[in-house]
Amino acid sequence: MRSSVAPGFPAVTTYRSLWSSDIAVLTYVALATVIVHLLTGGRYGFQRDELATLEDARHLAWGYVAYPPVTPFFGRLSLELFGTSLRGFRFFAAVAEAGAVVLTGAMARRLGGGRWAQLVAALAAVPFCLGGGALMQYVSFDYLCWVLTAYFVLRLLKSEDPRWWIAIGCGIGLGMLSKYSMPFLVAGLTVGLLFTDARHYLKSKWLWYGVGVSVLIFLPNLIWQAQHNFVSLDFLRHIHTRDVGEGRARGFLPQQLELTLLAFPIAIAGLRFYLFSPAGKRYRTLGWMYVVPLLLFVVGRGRFYYLAPAYPMLYAAGAACAQRWVVSLQRPWVRITQVSIWTALVADALIAAAFFLPLAPINSVGFKVANKINGDLREEIGWPELVETVARIRDSLPPEDRAHLGILGANYGEAGAVNLYGPQYGLPRAISGVNSFWQRGYGDPPPQVVIVLGLPRSYVQRKFTSCELAAHTWNRFGVGNEETIDHPDIFVCRGLRQSWPEFWEHFRYYG
Repeated sequence: MRSSVAPGFPAVTTYRSLWSSDIAVLTYVALATVIVHLLTGGRYGFQRDELATLEDARHLAWGYVAYPPVTPFFGRLSLELFGTSLRGFRFFAAVAEAGAVVLTGAMARRLGGGRWAQLVAALAAVPFCLGGGALMQYVSFDYLCWVLTAYFVLRLLKSEDPRWWIAIGCGIGLGMLSKYSMPFLVAGLTVGLLFTDARHYLKSKWLWYGVGVSVLIFLPNLIWQAQHNFVSLDFLRHIHTRDVGEGRARGFLPQQLELTLLAFPIAIAGLRFYLFSPAGKRYRTLGWMYVVPLLLFVVGRGRFYYLAPAYPMLYAAGAACAQRWVVSLQRPWVRITQVSIWTALVADALIAAAFFLPLAPINSVGFKVANKINGDLREEIGWPELVETVARIRDSLPPEDRAHLGILGANYGEAGAVNLYGPQYGLPRAISGVNSFWQRGYGDPPPQVVIVLGLPRSYVQRKFTSCELAAHTWNRFGVGNEETIDHPDIFVCRGLRQSWPEFWEHFRYYG
C-alpha cells in the first residue's frame, strides 16, 4: 500500500517491507560503492600516506603528529582483521564514505523528499565517496563526521527536540578525533544559532550537555596534545605554509566545481533553500554551516577539498527541491528531466571512478590521463622494489656492517615501506625524523652504518664522515613519481659526525 505525489515520485509515507524501504535502497547504493572499492582497491599498491597510517596503526596512541587517533585506530582494526591486505586496510575508509551516502539520502527524506529525491541526493554524494574511500586516510572519517553532525542538526531543527544536542556533541567530538577541521563546521553552527530563529537553543541545558559530551570525547586527544606541547599545531602551520607556498591553495572557488561536478546545480538549489526559501527558514542554520566554512577556507587559503563534507547537506535539500520542481512540470517533461538528472549523476560517478580508482592498467592511456589529474596514483607504485633494493644493498655489505646496520628514510613513505616489506628480507626497522616516526627514536644501540633513503648528497656528506652512492630508486613500470624523480639516490653512510642524541634532537621535521 502506498501513495504518490506524481508519476515516478513515491511519497515519504509509502509503506514497504524492510528490504524495499527507502533506507534499504539507500543502503544498497552505499554497499555498491563498498563493493567497487573492494574490487578495485588492490590493483596498484599502498599509497605514500597510507604507509604512514599503517605504521602509526602499529603504535596505538591518543594522538599523532599528523592527525588525531581515529584513522590509525581503524587501521589497527584492519590489521587485526585482514593482516596487511591492501583491500582490507582500505575497507573501513570505504565503509565510512558509504555511511555518508546513506546519511545524505536520509537528510533528503527528512526534508520531505520521496525516494526519487533521496536517491538523487545519495548519487550526488557518490563521486566523492569513490574518491575519498579509495585510500585509507583521515579524509574519509572526517567526511563522515561532518555529514553525521549535519544530519543530527537537521533532526534537531525539524523535531525541535533539544535532546538531539547530545548526538550533535557526539558527532563533533568524533570529528575532532578524526581531523582538526571540525571547528570550521562548529563555527558555522555557532553563527547559525546566533543569526537564526534557532538562537533560543543557546538557553537550553541540552546544548551545554552536548558541548560537554563533545569535550569529553575529545579530551583524551587534548591531553595527549598538552603532553606533547601541542605538536600538531606546529605540524598544521608547517603544512599550511607549504601548501600556500607551493600554490596548492589556489583556485579554491573554481575548484568547488571539481567537487560537485554536474551536481553543482543541486548544491546551489540546496543552499538557496536553506538561506532564502520561506520553507527553509526552519533549517537556516544548515545554510550557515556551509557558508561560514566556505568563507573561512577562502580567507585562510585552505585546500579546495576541505569543504567537501559540507556538500551532502546541500545535496539533500537540493534534491528535495528538485523533486518539487519536476512535479510542477508538464507530464512529458517529467520523464525527460528525470532521465537528464540521472544521466548527469551517473556521469559524475563514472568520471570520479576513472580518475580516483585504480582502474586502468599501469602505463595505459587511461592511467596516464588519470595520473595527470590524480597524483596519488603514481605514489602507489614502486614501494616493494624500493625495499628489494635496500635488501640487496644490505646483502652487499660486510658482515660487521650488517650487524650494526640502520635504515634511515627521509619521508614516511620510505620508512613505512621498509617496515611493511622489510621483514621478509630480514631488514631492521627503519627510522625517520618525520612526524610521529621521530618520537620512536633511532634504536638502542644506535646504528653505526646507515642506508639512507631520500636525503640529498650535500646533507649526508655534512652529517657523516663517509657516504657512498649505492643505488637509485626504481619501479618495474618505469613510472615517474616522487621517489624516482625528486630524490632517487640511496647512500650507505658511516661515521656520524655528532652523537646520535645530538643529531636526533635537530632531525625532527614535518611532512
